[in-house]
Amino acid sequence: MVAGELRKPKMMDLGLPDKCYGEGRHDIICCINYHRVTTILLGDNDKIITYSGLLEFPDDVPKKIKYGQEIRKDLLDKNQQVQEYTGDYRKGIIVIIKPSKKSNYGNLIDILDEMNITGINSYAIVDYYTPEETKLLASK
Repeated sequence: MVAGELRKPKMMDLGLPDKCYGEGRHDIICCINYHRVTTILLGDNDKIITYSGLLEFPDDVPKKIKYGQEIRKDLLDKNQQVQEYTGDYRKGIIVIIKPSKKSNYGNLIDILDEMNITGINSYAIVDYYTPEETKLLASK
């Protein structure tokens, strides 16, 4: 009975960006719309900095934010804005989580909990920081 249960296929939804078809492209996953991207930088001493879009061309000014209700409200607001922008409730924000070497494991777990609570399924944990992001985290 247990072996039969373990043999059953398990499925998980996977959210991928839209596919591009065009000159020289054949079923290649396209670059995502940067208006859908929100980046969360995790620093030391429970520091969170978040911005939407690209850092070079942000949709909003990078801001320092707190864990708990503040980050949750920010994520829910941004997700709703993106859904209105795209006109599709299934296309919400795509969150890039960037924990620094000075952040702690608990902060990463807290952000992952917020992804679960807010229902945001499109996120990635990235360990690469641009020089501009490093400067942003170092600022007070």
